[in-house]
Amino acid sequence: MRFISVLFIGLLLFSAPGYAKDSLLDIKDVTSEGGISAWLVEDHSVPVIAVKFGFRGGGARQDPENKQGLARMVSNTMDEGAGNLDSQEFQKELRDLVISLSFSASRDDFTGSLKTLSKNKERAFELTKLALTKPRFDNEAVERMRNSNQGRIRSSLSDPSWMAARILNDKAFEGHPYAMNSGGTLSSLEGISPDDLEQFHERYLGKNNLVVAVAGDITAQELAIVLDDVFGKLSAVEIPETDDLDIQNQGQVFHYEQDIPQTVIEIMQPGIGRKDPEYHTAQLLNFILGSSGFGSRLTEEIREKRGLTYGIYSYFYDLAHLQGLAISTSTKNENVAEMLKLIGGEFERMANNTVTDKELSDAKSYLIGSLPLSLTSTDKIAGLMSSLQLDRLPIDYLDQREEALKNVIAPDIQVLAQRLLKPESFVTILVGQPEGVETLETVKSLPNVE
Repeated sequence: MRFISVLFIGLLLFSAPGYAKDSLLDIKDVTSEGGISAWLVEDHSVPVIAVKFGFRGGGARQDPENKQGLARMVSNTMDEGAGNLDSQEFQKELRDLVISLSFSASRDDFTGSLKTLSKNKERAFELTKLALTKPRFDNEAVERMRNSNQGRIRSSLSDPSWMAARILNDKAFEGHPYAMNSGGTLSSLEGISPDDLEQFHERYLGKNNLVVAVAGDITAQELAIVLDDVFGKLSAVEIPETDDLDIQNQGQVFHYEQDIPQTVIEIMQPGIGRKDPEYHTAQLLNFILGSSGFGSRLTEEIREKRGLTYGIYSYFYDLAHLQGLAISTSTKNENVAEMLKLIGGEFERMANNTVTDKELSDAKSYLIGSLPLSLTSTDKIAGLMSSLQLDRLPIDYLDQREEALKNVIAPDIQVLAQRLLKPESFVTILVGQPEGVETLETVKSLPNVE
């Protein structure tokens, strides 16, 4: 269920009227003399600058199988000392100058985030440049982050939802780099050295897979100079090709036994990508089906009418090389068979009947109108732009999206549901002691943990 919050935020961010048209978000495309480009939204009302940058393809899918968690360890340690500053000195400067600098790694991409007061911008950019070009990867910092990540894994071993998600990744993405544990395993983390971190940094963080988004108190002219200064020394890199993947083990049910009163249920089937012409229709379909929480069909039928769960959600799992549609929920062990039947029934009902005018109107109103409420700070604006860039979407995407959502009619959703919603394609993971479920395949140990 850990993807729900991320994807919900994604819905919020991508759900907007076109900002250029409404003069709410004026995005400028800035290119430096050295050829580095960035998207910029100027806002001089507050003395704050937010920068989001990312390296396409530099994420955890590049981890060697015996060094799972490598990309995450790089992200953990890049702000733990750089240049002539050790970890304590580097972090002290950030604290003293109220600078927020961090890095993270998803399965596909490696990203960074900077937020600073305008008066401290020169040093903030210098520290960011140091972290990007001269990270130290000192033994002490590496060991500290290794211990932290191993502690996180050990604490997760008591979380049934984490277990279910781990098994789902292993089964649905079997045979692909996405099946690996991006957070690392206990043994793989042990084998990661400072040299490994340095090599990953040099191999995958380059000028040619870089995207930059900036919002706040900086002009286009100033930004052009900053781009060359901060990012200009990065080398060009070659990102290995990654194969596209269809959801694996479709139609199978996997069981990992745990002595708990409720069974955690994770389900995934093939999804839909952003380049599909029906992608915006799919967003409306998913909102009505289960992504909206209260008011969605899954919540109404399974929680409100029958009281079988505290929560049930549907969400799109959208990666660069895989698209899935997933369901996350839990229920008492004795109700698992009924729960699975009801989920499949709701998929079939959406394919067999048109949605109501009210359902469609409510979904459009939310998906079109929610973005202004989410853009409450410079870092959120920069984050939105960075997401658009990493997904290779055009600068006027928000305008296109609003029009596409407005043009969807109820029969469009039914036609897409007939094509997309396939209960027979479910990969189902059950963690607990489910009753009344047949043709289970037993999972004897958690994959990619030890």
